[in-house]
Amino acid sequence: MRTWGPLTAVCLGTFMLLLDVTIVVVALPDMAHALDASLSDLQWVIDGYALALAALLLGVGAAADVLGRRRTQVVGTVVFALASLGCGLASNAEVLVAARAVQGLGAAAMFATTLPLLGAAYRGRQRSTALGVWGAVSGGAAALGPIVGGLLTAGPGWRWIFFVNLPVSVASVWLTLRVVPESKGRAERRVDWAGTVTFALFAGALTYAGVRAPTVGWTSARTGATLAVAVLALLAFVIVERRAAHPLLDLRLLRTPAFTGVLLGAIGYNAAAFGVIPYFSIWLQTVLGMSPVRGSLVLLPLAATAFVVAAVGGRLLHGVPARYVIGSGLLLIGAGCLATAVLDAGSSWTALVPGLTLAGIGTGLVSPGLAGAALAAVPHEDAGMAGGAVNAVRQLGYALGVAGFGAVLTSRMQDAIGRDAAHTAAGGGAAALRGTVSGHDVRQAFASGLNGASLTAGAVGLAAGLAVLLMVRTTSTPVAGRTPSAPAGRTSGKQLQG
Repeated sequence: MRTWGPLTAVCLGTFMLLLDVTIVVVALPDMAHALDASLSDLQWVIDGYALALAALLLGVGAAADVLGRRRTQVVGTVVFALASLGCGLASNAEVLVAARAVQGLGAAAMFATTLPLLGAAYRGRQRSTALGVWGAVSGGAAALGPIVGGLLTAGPGWRWIFFVNLPVSVASVWLTLRVVPESKGRAERRVDWAGTVTFALFAGALTYAGVRAPTVGWTSARTGATLAVAVLALLAFVIVERRAAHPLLDLRLLRTPAFTGVLLGAIGYNAAAFGVIPYFSIWLQTVLGMSPVRGSLVLLPLAATAFVVAAVGGRLLHGVPARYVIGSGLLLIGAGCLATAVLDAGSSWTALVPGLTLAGIGTGLVSPGLAGAALAAVPHEDAGMAGGAVNAVRQLGYALGVAGFGAVLTSRMQDAIGRDAAHTAAGGGAAALRGTVSGHDVRQAFASGLNGASLTAGAVGLAAGLAVLLMVRTTSTPVAGRTPSAPAGRTSGKQLQG
């Protein structure tokens, strides 16, 4: 316990928080029925969590360096558990979305401290082993999310995908307090609260515009005002970061094409690989009539292939430049998304399998190497900031993907069966349209919408792959005004923050 206790405690929390990114996907139709939720409500059930996690990750990580990483981990786990209880008890969609956002806050505190805690607890070969185990747990959590969600939804019900977090959280807190040593960052470190707030406002406004625009219209005053807020918040973030003594993201790093290319690859990866999956789940259950378990098993080719490729590829591709591995993986993800855009009114679940398998191969290539490519692209002393930035934009990519692809899906459905009917069907209420819109029309409209979303996701994946291939290089380029070596006092634990 003394040797591997910290690893067990950290992996337990990591598995739980990453599982909750995807565990809700298969439960969306049941949630829609139980809470009378619309498509935008379902989108926010996913995005509320991912967005809070992305927007607060860097800021909470900086706060943990000052307040203590173990303390932040424990507080974050408690917040996560209480929010999970609120999710499970939610009586309407609004309460569920709010509780999911609070869950994201707790998850950000947990995720931001995981690798620094491991870096402080282990050295040498033990550290390498610990990081390898942590990486496998991280990948497995996202892959298992839909499966676990399907089993719980079909069994005790969708609320148990949140209730199950309670005993796990208790075990995680107990183990963390018992075996994980406290650690802090540099004494002079200050929290960039202004940067945290402006980045969160930018990400939230942009996502909100994407979710609401299909309902209120892209040219409406509300959509225009929300997009304007996003632009102003982004400008404010840039100004704040340029003036901050301890910025969340040193903008000079973006002058390095390799680092910018990795960030583009990261945001495109999570958007393309996972952003359409919630809508596949709704189609499988509400249009094809599958159970949550069967619907989750249809998605298994993506998860299983990604796991196998990640495990085998690490050995076979050792020494291959990261840009080729990540870039080709993103191109495969894009191609896989395009291969799923073949649905029509008579399609069955088998039509998704080739594309999901192809995307799974790409996912297995991309996921293990993104953080390492980011660290290789920046000076040594910026490793923690770079890794944290990659994790943040990955979650932001997922949130924007769900919002953007949902907008494409509903727009194409509206052209076929009308606005109200499109939102009812896309929200999981296809059965409610029987008698007003023919079943064939609903199936055809949903298939057309999914094809549009998949084509858009494919374009995102291909563009991200090209960006990585063109911009990422194997050698890091020091940022102007920065020295390439780490100053005294910077610990490897800090470097492991991402």
